[in-house]
Amino acid sequence: MQASAEQQLRSAPANTKRLEQAFTFADLSTYPRKSRFLIRAADLAFFILIKLIGRTIKFEVEGWENWKAASRDGSVPIYTFWHNRVFLATYFFQKRGIVVMTSRSFDGEYIARFIQRFGYGAARGSSTRGGSGALIEMMRLMRAGCPTGFTIDGPKGPRYVAKMGAVLLAKKSGCPILPFTVTAMKSWRINSWDHFQVPLPFTAARVYVAPPIYVAPNADDETLSAKRDELQQALDEINRRGDDWRGSLNFTGR
Repeated sequence: MQASAEQQLRSAPANTKRLEQAFTFADLSTYPRKSRFLIRAADLAFFILIKLIGRTIKFEVEGWENWKAASRDGSVPIYTFWHNRVFLATYFFQKRGIVVMTSRSFDGEYIARFIQRFGYGAARGSSTRGGSGALIEMMRLMRAGCPTGFTIDGPKGPRYVAKMGAVLLAKKSGCPILPFTVTAMKSWRINSWDHFQVPLPFTAARVYVAPPIYVAPNADDETLSAKRDELQQALDEINRRGDDWRGSLNFTGR
C-alpha cells in the first residue's frame, strides 16, 4: 500500500512545506463571503455523499497485480482514468497520498477540499488554467514520494479522449502510467459533457487495472504520441471489459 500523507511528510523533511500545501485546505480569504460559504457547503456535500454511498458498494478488482508491478522498488504510479469515474475512484483509492490536479477556480476549490478529506493532495492548475505549473508541482511531489492521478480526458473533454499530461509526467519522472477504470453495475448518469456517473447505493462495482506503461526519459515527440495512443487503447480496452461485465450481469438479472 502507498504511504499515507502523514508518513510522507515525516519521511521527506526537505519537502515538508510543499507537501503541507498539497494536503492542507487553501486559504479562502480572497473569496467573497458568499463564495466561501458555497465552497465549504459543496465540499461537505460531496464528501458526505461519496462517503455514504461508497461504504455500501461491493468492489471487485481485476488486475491488481498490475498495481503491484507499477509500485515495485519504490516507484509511485501515475494513475489515469476517465473523468466520469471520479466518484467511485475517489472512494476506492482514498488515503494513499495521491496528488491530483485541480483548477484555480471556484469549482476547483471545493473539489480540492473534498478530495483532501479523502487523503488526496491537490496541485493547483489544469489544462485550461495554469496546467504547466501544476505539472511541475506534481513532478516535485512525485520526487517527495507522492503518486499522482489524472482524469485524463478532463476537465472539459472531449469525453474518452486521452490527453498528454500523464505521458509527459512519466517521461520526466521515470514512473509508470497506471490506467484503470471503475464500472458500477447500476448508476445515475448526469447530463454533463462526460456523462458523470453516480453509483446507486448497494450496487456492485468492478475496478480494472491495466498493465503499467513506461515512457523513456529520451522519448521524442513521435514516441510520446505513440505512448499516448497506447494509453488510449488501454483505457478503451478496460472500459469495454467493464461494459461487458455490466451487460452480462444485467442480462442474467443479477
